[in-house]
Amino acid sequence: MSENHSFRKIVHLAFPPKVSGRPVVCNLGRLFNLSFNILKADINPRHEGSMTLEISGLEEDFHSGINYLKENGVTLIPVARKIARDEESCMHCGMCLAMCPTGALYMDYESRVILFDLEKCTACGLCTKVCPVRAMVIDPQDENRVT
Repeated sequence: MSENHSFRKIVHLAFPPKVSGRPVVCNLGRLFNLSFNILKADINPRHEGSMTLEISGLEEDFHSGINYLKENGVTLIPVARKIARDEESCMHCGMCLAMCPTGALYMDYESRVILFDLEKCTACGLCTKVCPVRAMVIDPQDENRVT
């Protein structure tokens, strides 16, 4: 990773209708020298938008960009709160490993336990669809937004 992109973070954004048509995400690159990869995006019939982004750049620029988004009416939801694992239900079968595109779910080969790295999770939801005991779930506290 280059020196200009030493900081990397995955964030989930929620856009109210008045903001969903504006180029606020594009401005992250233009105004704050940040790179971003759109991992997931959606807009509903009421024109409310949601987007999961991987943002990279200098940490100071990242925080400036996040402040810019907040000032423009975008709400940040920590991606880690989108997917949760019920530790008591998980049988460590490994079904989720094959589906996780980011490596957020991985096996500790020494203990044979499946671990969950929230920082790598993009909240794609694939793990929730294959878990035989429903240990991987969409977090019901998803609506608790961080500002």
